Amino acid sequence: MTTDPLAPLLELADIAAAVEAARDQIDQALRHRALRRNGGQVAAEVGLRSAIASAALEGAAYEREAVRAGTVTDPVVQGALRVAGALPGLSDLWPKAPRQALARLHVLAARDVVPAEELGRPVTDPLVAARLETLAGLVAGGSATSPLVLAAVVHGELLALRPFAGPSAVVARAAARLTLLSSGLDPRGLVGVDIGHLERQPEYVGAARAFATGTPDGIRSWLRHYTAAVEVAAAQLVEIGDEVLAGV
Repeated sequence: MTTDPLAPLLELADIAAAVEAARDQIDQALRHRALRRNGGQVAAEVGLRSAIASAALEGAAYEREAVRAGTVTDPVVQGALRVAGALPGLSDLWPKAPRQALARLHVLAARDVVPAEELGRPVTDPLVAARLETLAGLVAGGSATSPLVLAAVVHGELLALRPFAGPSAVVARAAARLTLLSSGLDPRGLVGVDIGHLERQPEYVGAARAFATGTPDGIRSWLRHYTAAVEVAAAQLVEIGDEVLAGV
């Protein structure tokens, strides 16, 4: 009998409860009545805010309305917007061919940022390659744990590895969201976790560094942050739904 490699993470102090609470917040947010008739409008707004947040975490921070108006030409912002728009179309590919999906995300994120010959190509480091292969195995059915735990591990591992040139962290955040989409937990891409990461940015940076140590305390710190960011994203979804219903 094969042991799920991620199952022990739910045994870390407070993590199972934090994962359950975050999932409950997602479930409640996804029942917002704005999603019945205005789901597309809500999803578009979540995508915009998530892209802006991911770019800001990469050092390219701009006002939301300027990005919405199309006046921001920063290539990192434009890449994050392309990535956000592509996520629904990559959700089927992700669990089947995660390496291919990552390459596609990097092409979208890093265009006009890194040389063309580096687009979609991981760095040539044997250790990075080995860990990417392990991560791909988890995504492709190697773990049956909570999608929230898997998404957090995908995100944290890709942040630690930085397997691509340029805005590699944009790819990491997108891959984590893809995990939620493809698992069916967030099939419409309405949970903009990147918004939560930006709101809790100092914690995000510190917890990511802690995760990279590989220690139980470090991993627990990252999982606690990730579930907290998910709860922020769920609250943001409710706020966006309310705005759409109010015609804002």
